[in-house]
Amino acid sequence: MSAGGAAKAGISFGSALAIAISWSEHHSILWAIGQGFLGWLYVIWFAVTR
Repeated sequence: MSAGGAAKAGISFGSALAIAISWSEHHSILWAIGQGFLGWLYVIWFAVTR
């Protein structure tokens, strides 16, 4: 896997993780979509505040 492919996979994983966390917290598809766009930023914020 190239460096570009690994970066894309990491970004995709971050978005999927953000969506899963958002859904478990808010049960709202709109929140999940919004947090999915933020990806790793939301995941890091969630980890720091919990």
